Amino acid sequence: MSEGKVQIIDVRRQSSALLDALRQRSLADVSPEVEQAVRQIVDRVRAEGDAALLEYGRRFDCPTLELDDLRVPDQELEAAYAEVSPEWIGAFRRAKENIYAFHERLRPTSWLDSFDGMWLGQKVTPLAAVGLYVPAAKAPLPSTVAMTAVPARVAGVTRLVLATPPRRDGTLDPTMLVAAAECGVDEVYRMGGAQAVAALAYGTDTVERVDKIVGPGNPYVILAKREVFGVVGIESLPGPSESLIIADGQADPVLVAADLLSQAEHTGDNLVILLTPDQTLAEAVRDEAYRQLMVLPRMELTSASLGDYGVIAIVQDL
Repeated sequence: MSEGKVQIIDVRRQSSALLDALRQRSLADVSPEVEQAVRQIVDRVRAEGDAALLEYGRRFDCPTLELDDLRVPDQELEAAYAEVSPEWIGAFRRAKENIYAFHERLRPTSWLDSFDGMWLGQKVTPLAAVGLYVPAAKAPLPSTVAMTAVPARVAGVTRLVLATPPRRDGTLDPTMLVAAAECGVDEVYRMGGAQAVAALAYGTDTVERVDKIVGPGNPYVILAKREVFGVVGIESLPGPSESLIIADGQADPVLVAADLLSQAEHTGDNLVILLTPDQTLAEAVRDEAYRQLMVLPRMELTSASLGDYGVIAIVQDL
């Protein structure tokens, strides 16, 4: 890593081996030890329910967690509004409306018609319950609450269940609670990791099972989703976050750099790539990203992503 600066490669004149290596990252790179640990966690939660869920919650999240603490009471969601600024709430509501409008256009519909004496069609039935997994270990992600909850609401899902890991003292960031309330989440649980995925998939005495689990997470979460697939549905195996930007010489380097940094700050291993045919823009974005990086609160993680998984590639043309 060079002082946190993303490197520039000119694929017109040199090999694109670095790009090829970065884009081929996958779950296949996860160690067998992690896979075995995930399988053990999932199996224990399936067999032991709340006891295993609580044990792992204390080990990985909050040492003082009690069984009664798992479900977040409605009063706690309501109280969170006093800790969040009206400006933030207004911005979140605007974002939520935009997400709703977008997904409303994607919603499939039922139809029935006759063809040559035969009746053909499809019946679209919403799932009864969906689990939303939203990570929060490194930073709260209220935007992910919206991006998982709102499409489910558009689809007509009856019961939305949010699982998110608490901080070491057992609290949740108030923006996460407000986001859950604004999106109409029915149940919020302080639980994270593979154990949360297993609880959502198989159910415990405290957590009722769901039909599908959506949302990003670390390798433990993603492998757990893969492990329970078939028992429940999953939308994908997302993560780590990736961003690919294609820009020509007319792009604003300040905005392009900000877009790269917005993904690079998540976990320190986020893939961020800019493709451009313009060398002047490439150099301007590199310098601007470094300038913005210097004032970011998550500078260490962002710098790691830029240095190890970031690249600006100068290409022949768009």
